[in-house]
Amino acid sequence: MAAFAEKDFYLDEFRGRTLVLAADRDVLEGVGARRRLAAVVRDLTNAGARVIVVLGDAPDDAAPKTSARTRTEPAVRWRRWLGLPRTASRRSRRVPPAGARSDVVAWSDEEAEARLVDVWRILRVRPLCLVVAPTPALDVAGRVGTGLRVSKLVLIDRVGGLVQKKGRRALSYLDGSSLDALLTAGEAEFQGFGHRRGLLTAIDHMLDRGVSAVNLCKIDGLARELFTYEGSGTFISRDDHCHVEPLSIDDFHEVERLIARGQKEGLLKPRNADQIGEVLLDGFGVWVGAGHLAGVGALRDWRDGRRRVGEISALYTFTRFKGEGIGGRLVKRLLAEARHRKMAYVFAVTTSDRAARFFARNAFTEATTEDVPAEKWADYDAGRKARARVFRSEAG
Repeated sequence: MAAFAEKDFYLDEFRGRTLVLAADRDVLEGVGARRRLAAVVRDLTNAGARVIVVLGDAPDDAAPKTSARTRTEPAVRWRRWLGLPRTASRRSRRVPPAGARSDVVAWSDEEAEARLVDVWRILRVRPLCLVVAPTPALDVAGRVGTGLRVSKLVLIDRVGGLVQKKGRRALSYLDGSSLDALLTAGEAEFQGFGHRRGLLTAIDHMLDRGVSAVNLCKIDGLARELFTYEGSGTFISRDDHCHVEPLSIDDFHEVERLIARGQKEGLLKPRNADQIGEVLLDGFGVWVGAGHLAGVGALRDWRDGRRRVGEISALYTFTRFKGEGIGGRLVKRLLAEARHRKMAYVFAVTTSDRAARFFARNAFTEATTEDVPAEKWADYDAGRKARARVFRSEAG
């Protein structure tokens, strides 16, 4: 599996947290699918996360056979079929309780509370627990996720994220109000999600019962969904759609990576360490859901004669959130900050046609290089200046 630049950040974010990864047996029939799951589980547990894997539609009589020399219970045979990594007990002065010597739980709806206790006993001493159920994974994952109030529940199926009517893009994010709207009479069907109404209703219940966030994705996009900014499916949270706040020092490391990504894509101009530091000190971040950073931008101070003016710089939002209003929300907040600082106008400079269209959509008027402070162009790359397009908005 290819390494992702953002992977270490996400693994560190998952440290000490519990995730549920749920899939039905048919989704994992291929060896490649099972290897992808095992690789993600290995990454998470090695990084200090606790992982509960829920395997649905796995009746005892369908468990993979083992040789007579290595007879095991059906549930344990499912763990071997999945190829999940063996995990050692965490160091503890206490002897592991009886229920924790195995890392597999055979689920029973009739004894759900006892099975949840078994899961906790395992996770007290091991980072991984497999829950095997004869019923669909969605049902059991909901019971496990809400019973233990996990921070993230990932539902893996053949469809993956929510895709609107034919020819339209996938939804990367749903907040609580958007989910509630979809579940009103006829709305899911109108948006092209009628076939997933049952799934959306189940997710709504999970969020109401304490699960912090639910992700929908395919197995071949699982690592990308968990370990990259762009994701591969749909992230669903009860929290507000997004909020914009000034960056703090604890955000700087992550934002540096975002700026580097934007520079690599050609959307941001190259900056040295000192210039990036200036962006961070003047920067704002936009977060969606439970702390998922979706974009950044800075408001820099300039003087145009005796007037104080501002520049929106290093504006970058992830492709995952393109078209969902994230960039517009960030610009609106930067303009409000400009008014608070009593700036006469705000300008932006870009060489990207995509960014130019964005500013035009957000009430900026195209100007010339002469319409912004002359100091802006000191030490500015001549070739880049020749391609630059300038946009202005009156802050008041």
